[in-house]
Amino acid sequence: MNPINRKYFFDRIRHSLFGGTLSKGQVDGIGRVLDYRDEKWEHMLDDELAYVLATIKHETAHTMQPVKEKDNFLRTYLRRKPYYPWFGRGLIQITWEANYKKFGITNPDDAQSWPIALNIAFNGMVFGTFTGHKLIDYINARRRDYVGARRIINGTDKAKLVAGYADAFLDALTQSREAPPEIPEAA
Repeated sequence: MNPINRKYFFDRIRHSLFGGTLSKGQVDGIGRVLDYRDEKWEHMLDDELAYVLATIKHETAHTMQPVKEKDNFLRTYLRRKPYYPWFGRGLIQITWEANYKKFGITNPDDAQSWPIALNIAFNGMVFGTFTGHKLIDYINARRRDYVGARRIINGTDKAKLVAGYADAFLDALTQSREAPPEIPEAA
């Protein structure tokens, strides 16, 4: 498989998914996801990676950074949640103490650290830790059901929206593998 031409990839998603602009935080976050996939999940299909990226885009309100649920809202809003203080954090907004414990987390704020947030996102989606549904149930060498794949995280809530993100990420990944390799800048 050809390597991803990251410059080409970022140029594609900047326009197709982020309205023509990517912040440094978004670029860094997406870069961390791509690096983690290359280091820990090298056999993951681009179809699957596209869905992971799409889910992270949706779950982080497009920041591509680990976030807290309703980060800008008053603390009283979160305190009214039945799962407080185990409210949503990370790249995937896990909630409830039992779900945090599935990933070995005893301090809920730890879900916002990059290594843990990446582990939760990938392991949760690959092994079905969130809902029992796994990436392979919907995305594999014979099938790509991005709408159905929303069940991995959250039933069918915003399934078509997230599927659209995944299609755009997959298009960018596919085209970036076909683009000429990046030329290193002269020192």
